[in-house]
Amino acid sequence: MQNKLSFHQSAVSLEIIGLPDYSNNENKDQISIISQWKLTIIDKPLIEGKIEHLGPIMNAFYIYSNLLIKNEIPLYESKLIDIKADNLHIHSIVLKSSKPNVKPLNLKIGNSLLSDTINCFDQLNESTKVRIRKTDLPYSMSKKLGFGVINKVKFLNFIMPPFIAICSLILFSSSFIYFYNPVEEKEKNELINPK
Repeated sequence: MQNKLSFHQSAVSLEIIGLPDYSNNENKDQISIISQWKLTIIDKPLIEGKIEHLGPIMNAFYIYSNLLIKNEIPLYESKLIDIKADNLHIHSIVLKSSKPNVKPLNLKIGNSLLSDTINCFDQLNESTKVRIRKTDLPYSMSKKLGFGVINKVKFLNFIMPPFIAICSLILFSSSFIYFYNPVEEKEKNELINPK
């Protein structure tokens, strides 16, 4: 019996089918030997393949989305998949079969479907029930890219509140300079403590 694990995000779901590696004393619910995967996008044809296809496709999506984030030319081409931007909202994907005489599959997806697909890949990367060997993802940049963005956000979230607090404190305290008059203070002291 093969195990099946599904990862869902709104209009996209990713199903991983495989077996545990019993030679490593793995749990029976684990998947380490992936035999098949299926990517379902609402209103689009089913995308499926073997483990050797999953790695390049995941990397294509990660590299392409990284190009979008960096405002570089959003274009990714390989022998298995091409992704390019038709405009700011539509992305054109061409999936090429490794089997001879099979026509490429052309898809057009919007930003939300692109985001949902990457989210499913992220869930797979973070899952403790599926173990993907590094050799299965030869160009794996996903974690590196993800953590780069996450670390920048975490750093900004960490540094911004104290920075804003210090700036506010300086502005607030500097405003008292305009209201403080040392001559008036001297006169008050003389009234309270006459000589």
